Amino acid sequence: MTNTKNTYKGIAAAPGITIARAYQYTKKIEKVQDELISDIDEALLNLDEALNKSKKELLKVFSLAVDKLGENRASIFEAQIMILDDPVLIDTIRRRIKEEKRHPEFIVDDEISKYQALMNEAQEAYMKERSHDIEDIKNRIIRNLKKKKWQSRITNDVIVISDYLTPADTVLFARVNVKGYITNFGGLTSHAAIVARSLNIPAIVGLHEATNKIKNNDLLVLDGFHGTVIINPSEKQINYYREKIEQLRIYDEELAELKNEPAVTTDNKEILLQANLDLTEEIALVVQNGAKGIGLVRTEQLFQEYDVFPEEEVQYNIYREIAEKVYPEKVIIRTLDVGGDKVLPVDVKEPNPFLGWRGIRFLLDNMDLFKTQIRAILRGSEHKNLKMMIPMVCSIKEVRKFKKIVDECKEDLRERGLPFDNDIDLGIMIEVPSAAVMAREYAEEVDFISIGTNDLIQYLLAVDRGNEIVSDLYQEFHPSVVRTIGHIIKEAKNTGKCMVSLCGEMGADTLAVPLLVGLGLDSLSVSASAIPTIKKIIRNLSYEETRALAEKCLTFRTEKEIRNELIQFFDNLQNISVHKIF
Repeated sequence: MTNTKNTYKGIAAAPGITIARAYQYTKKIEKVQDELISDIDEALLNLDEALNKSKKELLKVFSLAVDKLGENRASIFEAQIMILDDPVLIDTIRRRIKEEKRHPEFIVDDEISKYQALMNEAQEAYMKERSHDIEDIKNRIIRNLKKKKWQSRITNDVIVISDYLTPADTVLFARVNVKGYITNFGGLTSHAAIVARSLNIPAIVGLHEATNKIKNNDLLVLDGFHGTVIINPSEKQINYYREKIEQLRIYDEELAELKNEPAVTTDNKEILLQANLDLTEEIALVVQNGAKGIGLVRTEQLFQEYDVFPEEEVQYNIYREIAEKVYPEKVIIRTLDVGGDKVLPVDVKEPNPFLGWRGIRFLLDNMDLFKTQIRAILRGSEHKNLKMMIPMVCSIKEVRKFKKIVDECKEDLRERGLPFDNDIDLGIMIEVPSAAVMAREYAEEVDFISIGTNDLIQYLLAVDRGNEIVSDLYQEFHPSVVRTIGHIIKEAKNTGKCMVSLCGEMGADTLAVPLLVGLGLDSLSVSASAIPTIKKIIRNLSYEETRALAEKCLTFRTEKEIRNELIQFFDNLQNISVHKIF
């Protein structure tokens, strides 16, 4: 569908397509007055009552969230409840009320705003987005101090439009069958976006000025696959998207029949199709959708629910649970990948975190933390279906150091009499151009390689994928990207010993799949929800034809030439046209 004057683009935060009326949701922010009080005891009593009322409200939301999301994701609300029990914060507020004799609402606003200011100063988008969760708690306490009730006049079957949404908003609105969310602010890591994905509600975030452009009761088309919003669509646009919705419904029915089928081409080339895992409760979807194991466990995501880096025993139980639930399929555990756009577990400010202390660099400088994780992964490998890999590698020295540390950890476990897989496969992520250039040499050092396209593309093209100003320059089909991926696969496989996978978002792009298969990948690892679609594509491909396609794309000089060739390739397929659906 071509862009028109009534079409706007944001960040696709939760997939799906919906057509519904707009509902402008504006949070009522209670005014706070800085006035002196005469009765301190009454003020402290009001504070206690407001805190208790706020806690009861959040417990209700938590209970609803457990029912809809599962316990792990509902822990978002447990974290908010813990803030209400924070002795340092509450004691400080109580002390200031006694000493300054000011209204509790002013002290609450002033004190909690200090926490928000610290978060907003952080360079990481994740920390800035957490400040919205803190804002929700602050407003909740102040509203209860004023003894006012929360009211929502939201009706059924609408698309909610707002500056931002808290996790509580997202869960509560789900009770009235909300059709979608559109916000001015927020990113893929915002809790509201995570909750929306869990509830299968299409969402678009970061659509700046959305509340100014969209009016109450406007008819909207929300395309959560591409981050597209159409305001008051024409009849032609409505029919176009209704057809897409119907195609998706039929397509979902067809995909369900492929669960137990292999991802094999028409000429018998099998691609190992695995899933990426961010949260343990996603394992059920991994199994349900017929993935052949897990190609990437993002341990930094698993650890977000913990206040500190989890100890060896805690990690061991996590890895063992994953391994047992997926057995006999294989699971690749990536060691902690922090830095850049991922929050460090320590307070460090860097002028350029993307080129700074991140990935394997951070791990090698924090040996106790690194060894704790390696020992836990080794212990979890007793069923012999775990593999281990390290992120952001840029030197052979790092790889050899990693292997030496693994040997030391094995010896430690032997001395403790603990079982593990002595022959566990070790691998690396190739995300840095220097590693891509030396792919053959790295492949000779390890058992497998996984290409992380998200970082590789942004480093190759010098484009921050989160920067809206240059986002159009982030091109997965840029000739240099295609040639680099081809080079990595060819050089690594020439060693005759190294398996090559790809686990970035490019792997879930339907248009990219024939190209990646043709370049010779052994395995693809994508989000669990994308497994059925990618499997259907692979099962309708001829490997020989994709090889010819890849060879042709390697000769092109522009992104447009490659994209057009891929679209033409799909158009010539008889049984599949998913790029038109998505």
